[in-house]
Amino acid sequence: MTDQTRFTETLTRIARPLMLTHAGLVAERLARAFWPLWSVVILALALLMLGVHDMVRVEVVWGVGAALILMALVFAIRGGLRFRWPRREEAIGRLDASLRGRPLQALRDDQAIGAGDFGSETLWRAHQDRMAQRAASARAVEPDLRVSSRDIFGLRFIALTVFMVAMLFGSFWRVGSVTGMAPGGGAALAAGPAWEGWIEPPFYTGLPVLYLADLDGEIRVPQGSKATLRLYGEVGALSVEQSVGTSTEEPTAPAQSFQMTQDGELAITGPGGESWQVSLTADMAPTVTVAGPAEASLRGEFKLPFEAADDFGVEGGEAVIELDLDAVDRRYGLAIDPEPRDPIRMVMPLPIAGDRTKFRQDLIEDLSQHPWANMPVTVTISARDAAEQVGLSAPFETRLSARRFFDPLAAALIEQRRDLLWNRDNARRIVQVMKAISWQPEGLFRNETAYLRMRVLLRRMDTITQYASLNDEQVEEMAQALWDLALLIEDGDLEDARERMQRAQERLSEAMKNGASDEEIARLMQELRDATQDYMRQLSREAAEDGQMGEELSAEQMENAMRLSQDDLQAMMDRIQELMEQGRMAEAQQALEELQRMMENMRVTQGQQGQQQSPGQQAMEGLSETLRDQQGLSDQAFRDLQEQFNPNANRGESGQNQGRDGNQGQGQQHGQGAQGQREGQGGGQPQPGQGNRQGQQFGQGQQPGQPGQQGQPGGGGDQSLEGNLADRQQALRDELNRQRNNLPGMSGEAGRAAREALERAERAMRGAEEALRGDDLAEAIDQQSDAMEALREGLRNMGEAMAEEQRQRGGQQGQADGNAGGERNDPLGRQAGTNGEMGSQQDMLQDRDVYRRALELEEELRRRSGEGDRPEVERDYLKRLLERF
Repeated sequence: MTDQTRFTETLTRIARPLMLTHAGLVAERLARAFWPLWSVVILALALLMLGVHDMVRVEVVWGVGAALILMALVFAIRGGLRFRWPRREEAIGRLDASLRGRPLQALRDDQAIGAGDFGSETLWRAHQDRMAQRAASARAVEPDLRVSSRDIFGLRFIALTVFMVAMLFGSFWRVGSVTGMAPGGGAALAAGPAWEGWIEPPFYTGLPVLYLADLDGEIRVPQGSKATLRLYGEVGALSVEQSVGTSTEEPTAPAQSFQMTQDGELAITGPGGESWQVSLTADMAPTVTVAGPAEASLRGEFKLPFEAADDFGVEGGEAVIELDLDAVDRRYGLAIDPEPRDPIRMVMPLPIAGDRTKFRQDLIEDLSQHPWANMPVTVTISARDAAEQVGLSAPFETRLSARRFFDPLAAALIEQRRDLLWNRDNARRIVQVMKAISWQPEGLFRNETAYLRMRVLLRRMDTITQYASLNDEQVEEMAQALWDLALLIEDGDLEDARERMQRAQERLSEAMKNGASDEEIARLMQELRDATQDYMRQLSREAAEDGQMGEELSAEQMENAMRLSQDDLQAMMDRIQELMEQGRMAEAQQALEELQRMMENMRVTQGQQGQQQSPGQQAMEGLSETLRDQQGLSDQAFRDLQEQFNPNANRGESGQNQGRDGNQGQGQQHGQGAQGQREGQGGGQPQPGQGNRQGQQFGQGQQPGQPGQQGQPGGGGDQSLEGNLADRQQALRDELNRQRNNLPGMSGEAGRAAREALERAERAMRGAEEALRGDDLAEAIDQQSDAMEALREGLRNMGEAMAEEQRQRGGQQGQADGNAGGERNDPLGRQAGTNGEMGSQQDMLQDRDVYRRALELEEELRRRSGEGDRPEVERDYLKRLLERF
């Protein structure tokens, strides 16, 4: 076989790739020669489809048309001169260039040396066979249609963009209307449409605009759609006849627009006119129904499921809750008519994403403190659509589910609070019930704080209601005080919360060991979450009341202290629940034991901190003792005031209260003496609170039968009693002055506020003392109440001032110690690590929802990684970050 024969056979085998390559060359040269021509043609067609020629004068249309035609002719001639039909050899050369070693060219070569030599000829034939095989694998070469080097301004893209807009918003029908602008074009105008019109459905339906020229016969559109018509040519040649709405325009007006409100006929009469039968679909009002019974969540939140639907989607709504007075058990405090109260209004929750034409949601609101809590109510839910149509559910009768109190004393206080908010005329009855409740407090109150707060509230309510009715502010204040007192009694103190948390941990551990069901484990896990949150809440509350905000620890203690935040606990419990859901019970049990150890370490750390009191803590403890003594003295004055108005009815109560107060006072004296003994071991300087021993008789009540007992018949009994109370008030004021003089240095706004509050407390005590010496017990009680309020404010401000000083001291120490210790922040706001570390990841998201923040970061990274104008290096970096999510 000769070389030429082999080359011919090879071309026959690759005829298809060669033909496609040749066609690509033709396309390349056509694109490069005629791209201006097709750009002008596309631009002219787009302008005609958009109807631009109908919006301007005919002279402008012909001028622009002539210019476009002239440009098209110029570019056509220019392209024809530059275009060269590609030869077959050029196609072979391009296909050969795409192959390794240019095999087609090798098949056309002849042996230059070695002709006649058997070995050399054999080698040449093998080379030719190899080149033929390589050429047989040829594939068509893609043409290069880019003309960016010739169209440096991107004019072809401008024309293409206008054409795409015309495809979306224009119509080919408008192209034919340009013929009517030519001389003698009236007949052509009559042959094609000389009008245009469209129907726009309401925006909220999401339906597309309908072009009338593309429709025939019957049209079905939503009610409220808007019809717009444009008539061209001579005025009066065409007219509009319709019975679907009311139009203010004349039938022959060139531009008409009206709202479609009923079924009917729409017609355009005249040359080229059409008619349509229009049917309107009604927009149905939304529907809403209650989907299940109301219930209370673990936190006492009212929860009511509902379902809502609308043909085009629900836009909003609300739930109105009204008291079902006929179903109320009208006994005791509810026997009298209730005070007028506005209904409860709750905004309807809507799906954040997804379809709103039909959905199911829950109404959730914490209404535990509302006067109607746990009472029969009627719930009416309304839904509103975009057309402002409202659908109502049937009134649903239920109880306003709220938090329930299981401690009998707390439940009784909540009932009295309900009666007070029902009608303030129940105030006197509430005072009597509370007196009966606190008649014999032994074994009823778990701590002294709850008893003292109840007595102060009782005294205040009794004093006010004896002379006048409660106003709105006083009702709200006392209702809040009753609620706080009931919470204190129901939830207990820190020890009670710790016991509940430990019991929840033990029950969850046993459930995991015994292979409990998933539902049971989920319920116990939620119980542990609630108990742990309650414990942390009680811990912070007790720390604030006892002045723990101003603790001053050494650097070593602060480094070794176990500090847990709500986010840390939440993350640990989420990890435990995740392990249980995956069936990894052994790891979940180990994580639960680690949580128990951490909570126990925090308890031990708290105890160590409480044993080492700073001067600021000792001062706050002394002021707290003074506050308790002032409360006891105010209670005694209140009982004496009762004796003055009704000496016979309250004699037994007064005697028993005195005996009880005497026992409490003796206990306080014993505890105070022990405390003073402990404090005296630290040095000879007197500490705040030690001087209270001389006035420990403040809390001691006089025993029955002693001289000067109130209520005992005698000439000077009352006078000696008032003098005794005044002397005790004076001693208490002297003790406060001593404590004020021994206060530690406190700077800042909080420190100044604390000193001013203590100064007001001293003035109020002086006023109480003068009132007691003047036998004005009512005025004395008011002054004592002001003194107690000022003392509480002073304690709060002292805690804030000491906490601020501690933060400043920690920052200064961190700056002095550098990376070796101290507490300082890195540029990201994190606490600097130890052992030379530049920072730590602890508390980077302070008081933030970690998971919500992570989702926000992920969405932002995805948005940036999808922006094509960003550098490739940056987008690669963002993609690597997304892989970590």
